[in-house]
Amino acid sequence: MGINRRYFLLATVTAIASISFASCTPKQPTSTGQLVSQSTKTTLLKVGSRNTTTEDVLKFIQKEIAPSHGFDFQIVTIADSVKINDALKNGEIDANFFQHEPFMKQAAKRLNADFVMLNRSYTTITGLYSKKFKTKSLKDITTGATIAISNDDSNQDRALKFLKQINLINLKEKTGEYYSVKDVIKHPKNLQIKELDNYAIVRALDDVDLAVTSASFLVQAKVSLDPIVLDEIGMANKNYAVGLATVQSKVNDPNIQKLNQLVVDPKLKDYINNYLKGTIAPAF
Repeated sequence: MGINRRYFLLATVTAIASISFASCTPKQPTSTGQLVSQSTKTTLLKVGSRNTTTEDVLKFIQKEIAPSHGFDFQIVTIADSVKINDALKNGEIDANFFQHEPFMKQAAKRLNADFVMLNRSYTTITGLYSKKFKTKSLKDITTGATIAISNDDSNQDRALKFLKQINLINLKEKTGEYYSVKDVIKHPKNLQIKELDNYAIVRALDDVDLAVTSASFLVQAKVSLDPIVLDEIGMANKNYAVGLATVQSKVNDPNIQKLNQLVVDPKLKDYINNYLKGTIAPAF
């Protein structure tokens, strides 16, 4: 057999094998009847959650509200209030749901990021708590008592304003955007202030006399305490309401906007009022 004939037969067999293989390969139809690759998949929206309360809210939305809207998303738990915003800037998640706007603005400044706060969903029940003082009277708080408050700028500012409102400290005129412990001036109670990470404050309740914290942190730590007094003014301020945060480039993403509506859905309000009452309150 000549060389040319052998090449001809080889090419023919190869072509027949290719046709046979193609005819056996399963085809993936789309909704329009066209054929697409098996690797084509829908990418779920990734939403960062920081703590138990925000995760409970997101899971309720995911299971009880989103399906009726033909929508789904992925919850990504990031147990660090710094890293969760790092992940948002770096595109590891599309949005997060755990923070209020002042805290978000702090993170945006640190990261030089263009974060945007969308709909506010709920407000955390925040107040003055103690394991040592079993009283509802602020007069019974002893002079020189130790108190733990947040060490981040926005939450420390809120705590100090709250303590001034209930006449446990005095503050000088504010020199920057936020009040800090440096602005605390002489007061008869002479509270000894300890600055701690938000999530460490509850753990410190055995070592300090008082703490300004939120009920959601207590729930997460499985600590049951009634507040001595609540921060009513702070809770009424929608700037402190937890909302859906994303980056500017994703604000108009259809999936972001779908979730943005679900975080203020009436069914969620009922869930918060019936099952999370005393921990958080609807902000819509």
